Amino acid sequence: MIESLTQLRALYAAPGERAVRKQLQRLDAHAQRFIARSPFCVIASGGQGGALLDASPRGGAPGFVKTADEGATLLLPDAGGNNRLDTLENLLADPRVALLFMLPGMDETLRVNGTARLRDEPAFCDAFSHERQRPKVVIEVAVREAYLHCAKAFMRSQLWQPHSWGPRDAMPSMNQMIHDQIGAGPVTETHEEMLARYRAQLNDEQAPSA
Repeated sequence: MIESLTQLRALYAAPGERAVRKQLQRLDAHAQRFIARSPFCVIASGGQGGALLDASPRGGAPGFVKTADEGATLLLPDAGGNNRLDTLENLLADPRVALLFMLPGMDETLRVNGTARLRDEPAFCDAFSHERQRPKVVIEVAVREAYLHCAKAFMRSQLWQPHSWGPRDAMPSMNQMIHDQIGAGPVTETHEEMLARYRAQLNDEQAPSA
């Protein structure tokens, strides 16, 4: 069992100069362009008193996350969800945050670490009023570290390669899995009906203004 940094480092070579120097203190032009084109990211946060960490997917039209202050700040609108508020409650207790941005078809990713504040002032929420839905809260991230992550993980997984995708019906529907997990009664909504309900909810969101 590895119980010390000395033991761990003995198993691995030292990181190369490029791997160390690529970490930036703010978002440069390439990172800002990456975020402007990204429709999806994962946000990680931690709660108070040693609570377990949480990672949450976030998505929207490309550019749904905005950069500000010449790359020193990120603005991420909070979209409607299940109202658990795991990420938002965590950030109130511990402002540290990490984000992983992805571009469909591109094997490289962008990692951003920093500290967050929850902003509900009109100046922040109104900045996203042209989106599908005006957010109640905007996550303001002060960027501390940003760096591009190499393509190896996505190349190994072949995530973007359709030939590697298994059939959807290899897994039960979301409803069936949750019903089994919580011991509920028979499933009354099919997978197709659930997707139709989600689409209707998304269509009910405020459309972008012309």
